[in-house]
Amino acid sequence: MVMRNQASRLVLFITCLMYLIFYVDRVNLSTAAPIMQKDLGLTATQLGIAFSAFAYPYAFFQIAGGWLGDRLGPRVTLTLCAVIVGVSTIWTGMVGGLAALFMSRLALGIGEGPAFPTATRALSNWMRPDQRAFAQGITHAFSRFGNAVTPPLIAAIVVAFSWRDSFYVLGTVSLLWGALWYFYFRDDPRTHPAITSEDLVGLPPATVVATRKTVPWGPLIKRILPVTLTDFCYGWILWLYLNWLPSFFLHEYKLDIKKSALFAAGVFFAGVIGDTVGGIVSDRILRKSGDVGKARISVIVVGFLGSFCFMLPIVFIHDLTIVAICLSFAFFFAELIVAPIWAIPMDIAPEYSGSASGFMNFGFGMAGIISPVVFGYAIDLTGRWDVPFIGSLAFLLIGAMLALTCKPGQRFVDVRKTAMPVPKPA
Repeated sequence: MVMRNQASRLVLFITCLMYLIFYVDRVNLSTAAPIMQKDLGLTATQLGIAFSAFAYPYAFFQIAGGWLGDRLGPRVTLTLCAVIVGVSTIWTGMVGGLAALFMSRLALGIGEGPAFPTATRALSNWMRPDQRAFAQGITHAFSRFGNAVTPPLIAAIVVAFSWRDSFYVLGTVSLLWGALWYFYFRDDPRTHPAITSEDLVGLPPATVVATRKTVPWGPLIKRILPVTLTDFCYGWILWLYLNWLPSFFLHEYKLDIKKSALFAAGVFFAGVIGDTVGGIVSDRILRKSGDVGKARISVIVVGFLGSFCFMLPIVFIHDLTIVAICLSFAFFFAELIVAPIWAIPMDIAPEYSGSASGFMNFGFGMAGIISPVVFGYAIDLTGRWDVPFIGSLAFLLIGAMLALTCKPGQRFVDVRKTAMPVPKPA
């Protein structure tokens, strides 16, 4: 994968920083929670309510935010997202009770909901077709890296200052990123001062004008629905890791918090590698074969089936080292899915890639709403912390089958543009 011009490289790098920063802001509460719970006098149930606040607007703002990105353009939309994320994170450092904490996390979900679909919209103009999966892979690798480094980062700030200061610092960083994005990025790369005519070779035609037009929601949703269902299955697995992996090591193997965090971090770093490899492999297949369907779907199917094969042993094996290695490989394969599945909306509907990827990631958001309740009930019912992992095996097989229905090689056509007026009779 060769990215010839410096402007495209910088746009990709700045986008990667957004994924990293936003993901740290998303999961920072879990690290600061024990101290916050004590200072604010919250029960465990109240803390759980605060955790859930993020997921609801995040899921539903996938679609609304993707549409907003198509209407206003990524430059304005992501700047607004950064402002909302920054302000809500700083607000979290000021809260004095459950109501304020719930509202601040609700606002954070509103700010982050449109971000990833709009970033996909931004990259659709700046990346050649054979660079799209790599771009999605590396950006999501930064998000997984953010998940892995958040606990030590927040802990260091809390120890040096306070839990409130940790939110002030992270909120300020988000605001600074928003200023950088607005200053450097342009919706149409052809209007960027650092772009030359040679740099534009291979870039897709700009679709900025189309962002002002109405989105054909009915046909577009029907076309993207198989991708949404596939992403739901992937999301079910990712939320499983994000929400329950540290607790799994803590309770199932009686580890202390430091050791369980260490094992969890090792698994998450395997995901960083998986995100990157998935994008590189998918784009390499596309360049060699010229077949978009083969390049995207083959990697997704291998990801689901590979994750299934490596998660299956935890049903029969209870050795900590072996289980940790198996879960690391299972997460690596699951993360192979990310780059090609996020590239599919750009392949299918580049003109409406914000709306398309937003509806796709709505499936991920819905998995985040449903799965914690199901997993929590299953653990309370059985008393076993491995049950969520065992119960999720079916979603890996279902996801592999659904991936075959996505058809990224078939371009979405807006019938409103192709319909010819019927001539009036003479």
